[in-house]
Amino acid sequence: VYDTTLRDGAQQEGLNLSVADKLNIARQLDGLGVGYIEGGWPGANPKDTEFFRRAASELDLQHAKLAAFGATRRAGVAARRRGARDDRAGRPRSQSTPRPSSPR
Repeated sequence: VYDTTLRDGAQQEGLNLSVADKLNIARQLDGLGVGYIEGGWPGANPKDTEFFRRAASELDLQHAKLAAFGATRRAGVAARRRGARDDRAGRPRSQSTPRPSSPR
């Protein structure tokens, strides 16, 4: 099971999860035996960045693996050249990242 509660579920109108809330929910999902927990998009907003930073030392997941949301190239937007800096993440992209194929 790939659970998206901490990202998709947190987008409900009027819902505002703190980092502590997200950590507690991740513990509960792990306790339920969820295989993958999508924690958000680190680098996209301070709360998700803080969640992943704290999760590394504060979560002792027994079942789940923590996953990060990301996006691929949007239609009509040119891809960056290989090795270009990805400013959202603040680090160079992996040289092993495959280039997207051109739409046909």
